[in-house]
Amino acid sequence: MRRSFLAAIACALVTPASASAQPAPPSELVRMIESRLPAVMPKVVAWRRDIHQHPELSFEEVRTSALVAKHLQSLGLEVQTGVGKTGVVGILRGGKPGPVVALRADMDGLPVTELVDLPFKSTVRTQWQGQEVGVMHACGHDNHVAILMGAAEVLAGMKAQVPGTVKFIFQPAEEGLGGAKAMLEAGAFANPAPQAVFGLHVWPNRVGQIAVRQGPIMAAAGNFTIIVKGKQTHGSQPWSGVDPIVVASQIVLGLQTIASRQVNVAYLPSVLTVGQITGDNRSNIIPDSVVMVGTLRTFDDAMRKDIAMRIERTATDIARSAGATAIVKVDQGGLVTANDTTLTDRMLPTLRWAAGESGVAFINPVMGSEDFPEFTRTIPGVFFFLGVTPKGTDLNTVAVNHSPLFFADEGALITGVRAMAGLAVDYLSMPAGKKAAN
Repeated sequence: MRRSFLAAIACALVTPASASAQPAPPSELVRMIESRLPAVMPKVVAWRRDIHQHPELSFEEVRTSALVAKHLQSLGLEVQTGVGKTGVVGILRGGKPGPVVALRADMDGLPVTELVDLPFKSTVRTQWQGQEVGVMHACGHDNHVAILMGAAEVLAGMKAQVPGTVKFIFQPAEEGLGGAKAMLEAGAFANPAPQAVFGLHVWPNRVGQIAVRQGPIMAAAGNFTIIVKGKQTHGSQPWSGVDPIVVASQIVLGLQTIASRQVNVAYLPSVLTVGQITGDNRSNIIPDSVVMVGTLRTFDDAMRKDIAMRIERTATDIARSAGATAIVKVDQGGLVTANDTTLTDRMLPTLRWAAGESGVAFINPVMGSEDFPEFTRTIPGVFFFLGVTPKGTDLNTVAVNHSPLFFADEGALITGVRAMAGLAVDYLSMPAGKKAAN
């Protein structure tokens, strides 16, 4: 029986059994966080709904960043705007000396028309790649922004007791356009520089559940483009030309044998997908060329390079056999999202406190990708998933991220605020020797 992607993910969750995974005894700072949540959570829900109703595409998050900046300024934080074009950085300097920690949320929506019937459903329309499209927070970044805004308010209310500095990073353009890199190049981690960074992503697991793992948790993603050049002719006389559509179809099938037959699947997983094929615009014209665009997901740079070589070889050889040519370009790809092992282990009790005694689980690596690892090139970090699927929903049928039917249960928001605020204060309060990275 074939299991869906979500079912496989759900079955991969394993509750940590070690003593280190037990909830930490609540510290005074944690008690202060909990006492502030009732006043903050109605605002978090309202922010989330407002942002959901007004999504903006990558590097266009003008309204969202203005909302964030205004809120952070009202809390008395130092606020930097226009960081990496539309990014926002808020700096909370605690009343006690200590290190610096960063918390990150991404802000951009997707060119997806929402099909979920909500009172705050997005009706935004815009232009994307020459076409009019809907815009939707189909990946749940509206939740991320609202959660971090809530964590900022919670921590600002206990500023005098915070032992160090918290940097709130509100990032644009996570969806494949390099927002994290743009923010870092604009100085998001400068003055002061953080020693660790934490981030989360809503995920179609059980509502309020936190899923995490030590080491690689999300794949590196890279794109590839294949231009198949044939010879244009009338659709009624295919023998007088070279049909690049047929050649492209054969290439798609050939590419599937790379992951299934040419790469050692027992070593590390990989995914190779062609997501777009563009030819001509007439039913009776065989075009001169076809453009194919796809994505390559890997957990190892050597494997990525090997698969890239095989993509080029497969495409060019198949095209040549049909009298066509193929021009192949495979980009360098992104980075693997990998959690620092030592830091993850140290922060597990905090996540346990945030999600409840049975609310934290380990997850197998997933093939989705993030640009969060840009932030962890030089410092340790932990990235985790926050479940947003309503109770009683079948994980085999629930709509996943990027679907026009993606739905996030707002019951998870309080867990997100707890987790982000708790990670900040617990890291800042940790003895210096325990902060050492793996």
